[in-house]
Amino acid sequence: MLVKTYCAAVNGLKVTTVTIEVSVEMGQCLYLSGLGDEAVRESQSRIRTAYLYSGYKFPNKGITINLAPADLRKEGTSFDLPIAIGILAANEDMPRDLLDKYLLIGELALDGTLQPIRGALPIAIKARKDGYKGMILPRSNAREAAVVNNLEIYGMDSLSDVVKFLSGQSDVQPLEYDTRKVFYEHQASGSDLDFADVKGQDSVKRAMEVAAAGGHNIIMVGPPGSGKSMMAKRLPSILPPLSLSESLETTQIHSIAGKLGNSAHDDDNFSALITQRPFRSPHHTISQVALVGGGTKAMPGEISLAHNGVLFCDELPEFNKNTLEVLRQPLEDRRITISRAKYTIDYPCSFMFVASANPCPCGYYGDPTHHCVCSPNQIQKYMNKISGPLLDRIDIQVDIVAVPFSELSKTARGESSSEIRKRVIAARQIQTERFKDEKSIHCNAQMTDRMLHKYCAIDEQTTTLLHNAMERLHLSARAYSRILKVARTIADIEGSENIQMPHIAEAIGYRQLDRGDWAERGM
Repeated sequence: MLVKTYCAAVNGLKVTTVTIEVSVEMGQCLYLSGLGDEAVRESQSRIRTAYLYSGYKFPNKGITINLAPADLRKEGTSFDLPIAIGILAANEDMPRDLLDKYLLIGELALDGTLQPIRGALPIAIKARKDGYKGMILPRSNAREAAVVNNLEIYGMDSLSDVVKFLSGQSDVQPLEYDTRKVFYEHQASGSDLDFADVKGQDSVKRAMEVAAAGGHNIIMVGPPGSGKSMMAKRLPSILPPLSLSESLETTQIHSIAGKLGNSAHDDDNFSALITQRPFRSPHHTISQVALVGGGTKAMPGEISLAHNGVLFCDELPEFNKNTLEVLRQPLEDRRITISRAKYTIDYPCSFMFVASANPCPCGYYGDPTHHCVCSPNQIQKYMNKISGPLLDRIDIQVDIVAVPFSELSKTARGESSSEIRKRVIAARQIQTERFKDEKSIHCNAQMTDRMLHKYCAIDEQTTTLLHNAMERLHLSARAYSRILKVARTIADIEGSENIQMPHIAEAIGYRQLDRGDWAERGM
């Protein structure tokens, strides 16, 4: 008898419905076709043993299994459950009336229990789009999939539970999940880190506010202990909250990467959605593949996991230079394309790039309270680890000096993150209204060159100031556009409809770490 069950293959953010065709006829061998990887081919061993411990008998007949479309590569263990159900139905050990109404995914343990899989959320979105009544999957992934409304989600513990449900012998109810309620409840929790804890550094906090308001990249250079990492970790506390659409997009990436945790115990505090902007801080020993994505299964890297959030690279010159260079294209395009011989996968990576660096190997070049022991050649070599093209893509570049004791000893707290965030949100609302007719543009940092002429017009006097600054600082054409974008953000913070000379002057001041200036430090 020929039976069909339905599953899905996840390749990047693209999900394809897979039809599991199972035929049980006379014979002795099992054939599995459809371009499955090693994990898919090993499923027969898991299924045989799961049958034994679940009280079912594996057919002693010829079994042919095809995963259609047969020319699409299929990876992972999520095909175990639909294959196992298909074999039982094809051998007439269970009814098959409901098999075309549900999409099945799940890995089988040897005792028949269902183990969690990756990508449950994008698969659920595809199931609803294709018109399935519901989806049956491991209980551990149920809340993740239940984020999708208008789709019945059944979280099961074992193979026998699935068989009973599909045979009409179980009264299991679909999981109820109020996506909007859970999203806004968890979003309100906020961050424990606050800019009020930062002593002094008012100019740097201003730069962080501008960066957050426009979504700009920023690098901070200063001696050890000056507060670079402290302020970077507090940046998410002043960023505008995630929208529900941004949350779903970000959660899909984390779902594919298997980073959503486990909801098997029905913990009320567990949220299947990413409700806070991601903050990723990879160590400087990270590899290129781990940073941008790839590997044998083309998984998302740190830049994609930071999508709609922050990627913080502490001690930037300590990173491998070749690893840093792969950031250049994603910073510009906000997407990363992973190409292989037979397929290509795209992941979004629209993130704020935040970096910190010491000014020299010992860390104390230019510090009035410490003596720098580095030679000019050592300083230049250290600075050269950050290439000009990469530095050119960082909109805001600021120097930090150590906080004096007079500031550290003050008991008064500084301006809180909530106060700064109000101004950031107000500026972002102006940008949202400005770009409402522009596709995929949400903040000033994402503007194209064409939009600069429309939204960043400046008068003749301001143009002269910018022209003189570009010649004196030897700035590139890219730096020109970055200055205009930052100036537009400063104007938005001030509530100004037009970019004024003070806005341009402040934006130019944020290019003080231009590549040429860095080279001169080592001379």
